[in-house]
Amino acid sequence: MPKLNASSRPATLGGSAARSPTNWALVRRLLQLAWRYRAGCLHVLMQQLSLVLLSIGSLGFTGLGIDVIRHAVSAEGSPPEWPFNWQPPIEGTPLITVAWIAAATLATSVTHALLRYRAAVTLARLTQRIVLQLRVDVYDKLQRLTFRFFDGNSSGSIINRVAGDVQSVRMFVDGVIIQLLTVVLSLAVYLGYMLSMQAPLTLACLATTPILWLAAIHFSRSVKPAYAENSRLTDRLVLALSENIQGVQVVKGCGREADEIEKFAAANRCVKEQKWTIFRRIALFQPAMGFLTQFNMVVLLGYGGYLVSMGQLSLGTGLFVFANLLSQFANHVGQVTNIANSIQSSLTGAQRVFEILDAPVEVESGPNALRPVKLLGHVRFDRVSFGYSPGQRVLDEIDFSARPGQCVAIVGETGAGKSTLVNLLPRFYDVTAGRITIDGIDLRELDLDQLRRSVGIVFQESFLFSNTVAANIAFGHPDANAEQIERAARIAAADGFVRDLPQGYDTVVGEYGSNLSGGQRQRLAIARAVLLEPPILIFDDALAAVDPETEYEILAAMESAMRGRTTFVIAHRLSTLRRADLVLVLDHGRIVQRGTHEELMRQSGHYRRSALLQAATTETEPAIVRRVA
Repeated sequence: MPKLNASSRPATLGGSAARSPTNWALVRRLLQLAWRYRAGCLHVLMQQLSLVLLSIGSLGFTGLGIDVIRHAVSAEGSPPEWPFNWQPPIEGTPLITVAWIAAATLATSVTHALLRYRAAVTLARLTQRIVLQLRVDVYDKLQRLTFRFFDGNSSGSIINRVAGDVQSVRMFVDGVIIQLLTVVLSLAVYLGYMLSMQAPLTLACLATTPILWLAAIHFSRSVKPAYAENSRLTDRLVLALSENIQGVQVVKGCGREADEIEKFAAANRCVKEQKWTIFRRIALFQPAMGFLTQFNMVVLLGYGGYLVSMGQLSLGTGLFVFANLLSQFANHVGQVTNIANSIQSSLTGAQRVFEILDAPVEVESGPNALRPVKLLGHVRFDRVSFGYSPGQRVLDEIDFSARPGQCVAIVGETGAGKSTLVNLLPRFYDVTAGRITIDGIDLRELDLDQLRRSVGIVFQESFLFSNTVAANIAFGHPDANAEQIERAARIAAADGFVRDLPQGYDTVVGEYGSNLSGGQRQRLAIARAVLLEPPILIFDDALAAVDPETEYEILAAMESAMRGRTTFVIAHRLSTLRRADLVLVLDHGRIVQRGTHEELMRQSGHYRRSALLQAATTETEPAIVRRVA
């Protein structure tokens, strides 16, 4: 693909070209996502509500035991108040009564522990379902996006969104929605219970609660930019790691290990310092929230103690239970800090995930896409123009035809638009103006999958997967048998070196084909394209990495495979250009010359000059340059 300059590069995700959605818009989107898992969320909430009720029950039993003991020690006070005015059928000493209450408390605690374990497992299953499905959705969308998307976004940013930011969306479900609803339910239960016990005391103790909520909302808004910056810095860190791993040969070849270590360390420090600013805010906010909640306990000890002394509130089921409920209430209000923190973290990550899910699929099959039984490969470029961004054309008024069985060579200086031209054939991009037809059918009317399986491509930089040689050759045709795979390898002059490998066709290719030479990788890529037996073949300077002897072997072996197929070759070597039926010379996106090799050699211009320079020896090159000029 051609290298895009700053002015022609598409707008990146999250860039200024895209208007960031508001927090409420993101929250609504996340709520819609959570609604898809409403049954699981409701199940978790019911379990959380049961835990709250069991917790209150355990406190009630403990408070009742305290009142029984107090009444046994001093009969001056009022007798214990059993819940719902129920008197248990227990005969015997107060010690036996306390023993029964302790047994009930223990049973409640055991049930609470078991249910808590079950609730944790249920929540984990729910969140993992969300993460799994969301990653599948994001990956599916990435597969359908065009090269334009990947031109404008770094691999580090994309990887971080799929691997890291998806977890942020999960955090919104369990760390915000489930947590918030749990807090609201718990606070409602605690508040109702405390009001039923002593309404004036409850209102006095919870007077600071509105301040806590306002402070949490302000904190949530203030940390949002910090989380967005942290995501950007993490993208840069992942990109530095990814580039260094992929370019390790260049790094070591230039002796830049120490510099790259420092570069990565600097990016890592930036992430650490940015996170440190967030942690400082959280560390300051949480104690402030804790102080306000503890202030409520001071009110309880003063006012509640007075009520107990006046006989208006019991010690156990009254003050003790109320104190524990108030403590639980304060803990749940304190969780608002974590929820506020999770909201901004999840909103920042969710925005980055939704940017991928919402990215337009510029190239796709139409609703009535055609699926011809067989394409012959008659290609027509009809006044085709193309630009990566509006107003800047990379190709301008390209007009030519290629018949089935014809070989078309495309030459030109770097940046002339050669790769862009052939990338339009499989619809990696759609034309800006004009149209491209195969057998008279506009590419945009064909089924996209069938079109791309009808175009075999060997890119300038061959890519191999970490799999066996046979699997790499059969990547586009996984059902191919061993005979078909070996035939494709023979056509690409790869069968000989493959059989010399330790396990032959079952040899596992290292990452990016690291255990093979450049020429071997390219021949496997050619075999992969040939195996599809497409009516159209594209070689994007695919012979650049092979030596002259191997080049002749490949060209000779492929002549039979190319017969009856339309072939486009981006090439610079005369051995390839002489075999072409038509040579197109591109200059700044326009066809400036066309014809056979012999015809173009009789014309003055770029093609003849380049051919003579290539054919010249080192000693005669200056003279030829002067003569041609």
